[in-house]
Amino acid sequence: MNWTDTLDIAIALDEAHPDSDPQWVRFTDLHAWVLALPDFTGEADKSNEKILEAIQMAWIDERA
Repeated sequence: MNWTDTLDIAIALDEAHPDSDPQWVRFTDLHAWVLALPDFTGEADKSNEKILEAIQMAWIDERA
């Protein structure tokens, strides 16, 4: 997975953090959680607020 795989990341985050409400996750935590995913291969400095927001929105949609 890379930063552009927002849906795959959202699914993986939902599995890794089932008790977290994605609406209230800070971007700094979200960034760290994405980097910690076992299948994630992206570089830490290649993300930005727009990407993190897209991941957060996909995670929220995944929960709905």
